[in-house]
Amino acid sequence: MAVGESFKEYVVDQLGKLGYVTVKKMFGGAGIYFEGLIFGILANDILYFKVGDSNKSDYERLGMKPFQPFDDRNMVMPYYEVPVDILENRELLKEWARKSLFVSRNKNAER
Repeated sequence: MAVGESFKEYVVDQLGKLGYVTVKKMFGGAGIYFEGLIFGILANDILYFKVGDSNKSDYERLGMKPFQPFDDRNMVMPYYEVPVDILENRELLKEWARKSLFVSRNKNAER
């Protein structure tokens, strides 16, 4: 689940319209945070955003797959791969990131 430094820097730059994001190493990959909330994951130089009922269909409609941390287990996490077209468009990326932040905020409010 390695993350290249140049890919990490690219993603942070692309997310610049959202505001100040931080990246913290975790389990060989990295988590992406905004105002203390995790809303994204970097793994194997792929960006994943948190999904819930409000945004999961956006990803599925485009054929994107959920994050699977282990190849040998059928375990999925509530994060889906961000399409390259979205990653390359800073305005669209900001919108998708905001939807993921909404999911993160609601998940934290349920606890």
